[in-house]
Amino acid sequence: MLSNTNNGSFSTVLQRIKSLIEEGYYKEKEKLPSEYELAQQFGVTRTDVQEAITILEQENILIRRPGVGVFVHSKPILSSGIEQLGSVTEMIMQSGKKPGVQYISAELTKPTDEDRKRFDPLDIDTFAKLERLRTADGEPVVYCIDKLDHKLLPLELIHSQESIFTSLKTYAKKDIDSAVAYIEPIGYHEKISPLLNCEPDQAILLLRQMHYTKENEPVLFSANFFRADVFSFYVLRKRM
Repeated sequence: MLSNTNNGSFSTVLQRIKSLIEEGYYKEKEKLPSEYELAQQFGVTRTDVQEAITILEQENILIRRPGVGVFVHSKPILSSGIEQLGSVTEMIMQSGKKPGVQYISAELTKPTDEDRKRFDPLDIDTFAKLERLRTADGEPVVYCIDKLDHKLLPLELIHSQESIFTSLKTYAKKDIDSAVAYIEPIGYHEKISPLLNCEPDQAILLLRQMHYTKENEPVLFSANFFRADVFSFYVLRKRM
């Protein structure tokens, strides 16, 4: 049973909702009662509830789905500095989850103009292109598209491994040392969002990376679509 706040301050409502979420009264992805019901439960005005919910939305604790209601936002299983380079498998394992993989497609493709620019100065005739759905404890969390020279790793060899980083190091003797990364939020993706079990209004974080060896040899291009409610990234900046 919810206790009455006996306080008209929206900040008191805000802290009360936060506490109820932390205590597990309101669980992840659970819909909150209406603003009117919350106002009645807390003994405050509806305006107090509206202001508290607005702040909690800004703090990414609550998420509003237009026409549906307000829900408790899922906590990311991993918050990582984007300057830290690691495979998706490693990222999932660091979060304490068990990594898994579902293969969508594996094929040989001819390079596009963009591929030639990315892998310059290498002249690659045929690429191995792999599309996979990565899971954490069985839950789909990342959609991965990877491209590399098919001469480095046969498709059947890549297909048998979860981590391309590990396969490159073990079989191709190519150790990934650095990457140039671009990250951008995108909206609903007709193909990928349903596979990731995303809601229509749920954002996806697209991380494009070109990976290099210590000798600055371009080896692997990846486009990883992360569920924004599962992964979050930050950048550590230092004053020069």
